Amino acid sequence: MFDPTTRLNHTVTEIKPSGIRKFFDLLDEMKDVVALTVGQPDFVTPWHIRDAGIRSLEEGRTYYTSNNGLLEFRKEIANYQSRRFGLEYDPASEIIVTVGGSEAIDLSLRATVNPGDEVIVPEPCFVCYAPLVSMAGGIPVALPLKWENNFKLTPAELRSALTEKTKAIILAFPNNPTGACLTKAELEGLAEVIRESEALVISDEIYGELTYDYTHTSIASIDGMRERTVVVGGFSKAYAMTGWRLGYTLAPAYITKQMAKIHQYGIMCAPTTSQYAAIEALKNGDGDIEMMKAEYHARRNLIVSRLRELGIDCFMPEGAFYVFPYIGKFGLSSDEFCERLLYEKHVAIVPGTAFGESGEGFARLSYAYSVRHIEQAMERLGEFVKTL
Repeated sequence: MFDPTTRLNHTVTEIKPSGIRKFFDLLDEMKDVVALTVGQPDFVTPWHIRDAGIRSLEEGRTYYTSNNGLLEFRKEIANYQSRRFGLEYDPASEIIVTVGGSEAIDLSLRATVNPGDEVIVPEPCFVCYAPLVSMAGGIPVALPLKWENNFKLTPAELRSALTEKTKAIILAFPNNPTGACLTKAELEGLAEVIRESEALVISDEIYGELTYDYTHTSIASIDGMRERTVVVGGFSKAYAMTGWRLGYTLAPAYITKQMAKIHQYGIMCAPTTSQYAAIEALKNGDGDIEMMKAEYHARRNLIVSRLRELGIDCFMPEGAFYVFPYIGKFGLSSDEFCERLLYEKHVAIVPGTAFGESGEGFARLSYAYSVRHIEQAMERLGEFVKTL
């Protein structure tokens, strides 16, 4: 008898669906919900960027680009990285334009990980890292980060996790879901440990423009790290271009050459219209970044202040647009707290366990929402915690 379950890829069938998706599905069943769940700017893509995309369509630029992306676009990415973060990459051989940052992470893993290789994944972290490691044939090794360190990765923690089997380390700072960042000095401490090993680094810097207390530093700019690092960037967060699905990798030519093969056969090229829009973003979008960042900064201060007024412990996030408060004091698991909050007060937040087991006792709240929306959610949250 035909058994369909035996026809499927075992690695894929063993991967759990995203914990975030579970709450989105619950939202679909309810009305009058105030959600702080989505990691998506509430700003519309700035008009001059949209106009550039529209203009490319009107001018008939509807064909494939080169596999790695328009050379003009890659040159602008290189210029942007140089002037904003001091990174120097060759547009012809060290940059690939991808379909969002997620494809960039997938490419970097599939091009470097062999079956059985271990990849260190500091947690809490974005939901895709461990599954993508598994789908690349690797073994994700969770490295729990600590509340008392504001969820920063320390050199001692990293050294304790490194083994001869470690192929790569995923760094994601500014961090989703915690909002944690690393200073240049803190990155130099990690780099010292990494240089003692043979490990590569996959540095997800999609939130690099959204830091509030100091300028973002890429680990690729630290001595001895460029040749072993893949930097992942994109346009979703800084330019409010989530639906345009555009990201990129910056990596030494020996890695880029292999990633390009996977991208070539699996994707062909990123959307042409999006690439022309993003050229405009890179050339003339610095003011848009500053405007949105200033708004997020104000919202961050508001939501942290309101949480603390409600007696909910929360450290001040230094980047991205999330807070990660401690809710374990109320005697409920993260899932129980978030489900009860949703059903009893119609407020949606994401349980910390969606981002790894070390997220137990915490929840993620996005402040990529209007002040009015945040205030409404905080009022209902306050009513809920009084019942506990």
